[in-house]
Amino acid sequence: MEFASVEETLRKYIPENELVEVNRVLYGKPCRPLKIPDQAQSLSKDKIFELQGYEVPNVSTQSPRKVTIGLIQNQIVAPTDAPIPDQIEKLHKRIGDITEAAALCGVNILCFQEAWTMPFAFCTREKTPWTDFAESAEDGPTTKFCQQLSKKFNMVIISPILERDSTHGGVLWNTAVVISNTGSVLGKTRKNHIPRVGDFNESTYYMEGDTGHRVFQTAFGKIAVNICYGRHHPLNWMMYGVHGAEIVFNPSATVGALSEPMWPIEARCAAIANHYFTCAINRVGTETFPNEFTSGDGKAAHKDFGHFYGSSYVAAPDGTRTPGLCRTRDGLLVTTVDLNMCQQISDKWCFRMTARHDMYADALKESTSHDFKQNLIKEK
Repeated sequence: MEFASVEETLRKYIPENELVEVNRVLYGKPCRPLKIPDQAQSLSKDKIFELQGYEVPNVSTQSPRKVTIGLIQNQIVAPTDAPIPDQIEKLHKRIGDITEAAALCGVNILCFQEAWTMPFAFCTREKTPWTDFAESAEDGPTTKFCQQLSKKFNMVIISPILERDSTHGGVLWNTAVVISNTGSVLGKTRKNHIPRVGDFNESTYYMEGDTGHRVFQTAFGKIAVNICYGRHHPLNWMMYGVHGAEIVFNPSATVGALSEPMWPIEARCAAIANHYFTCAINRVGTETFPNEFTSGDGKAAHKDFGHFYGSSYVAAPDGTRTPGLCRTRDGLLVTTVDLNMCQQISDKWCFRMTARHDMYADALKESTSHDFKQNLIKEK
């Protein structure tokens, strides 16, 4: 049986006066609980999903630039062998309900998890039926569904899907569609780094993205999307900051046996290093597939990927982070931030000013040449 969350375990076993100091060390400044509207609370109870809300503290001499972020983590709804239209329809309904709660909480920007309209079937290496989940980023049914929600709730929505690129021969991409609060498609961005580890057999379906490090100017700030495995690459995070991002979302699908010790660290480190807010979103549950599959790790054939552990959270440029959502339940995390903090922390720590990008750019360029020699000093 999976335990619910690190936070719940800490509350259960650590005395209250000590817990304050433990949380200070683990999470930074305490985030203030948000007042959740009664209607949103009722909806979360009726539809059975966790609902947490926080405000990241900030003191600024400037007028606040407050933005409320929403992150949704969820299990699949229908079994993996159900008809594909049925699986998609049930997920649309589920996410639509949780999005309504986000709207009631005043969310301005809402992000769903990686490949949210489907099971994370890329472990199987089977092309069918899983490639049938792919759809157009510009005018597919999921994009149209999200456009309706965005316009209805005056909300920017980030919708990560399996994209079918009909312009280029129908190839597949792991893509996040960014939809403006007006309901128009602002653009899309593709996954920059593809894993080749454990059951993550994604390169059977799609390759590394070709959109670079796009940053989207929205009514609520400049945002970017670093999809899943890209969080393991510091330069990937850095480039979104170079292009001016104030909030970087990391929609993911990752399992406990592989990555859980890294999960609370990576997005938070990126927020600190790049003077922006980061939002880590992970799916929840265990997904079982009809046929057994193997991977190049010597494990016996199996039918499930492992446990997707949720634990979605928001991290701030000063190292503060919210508690995480549950490891086992669907959930909505609502977090209000002040975008002024990005410049404040940049002015305080000067990481951008002291980064020496010119020096590293030259060194990296040299390291990619065929005649590169390591700068290794040996004893004579």
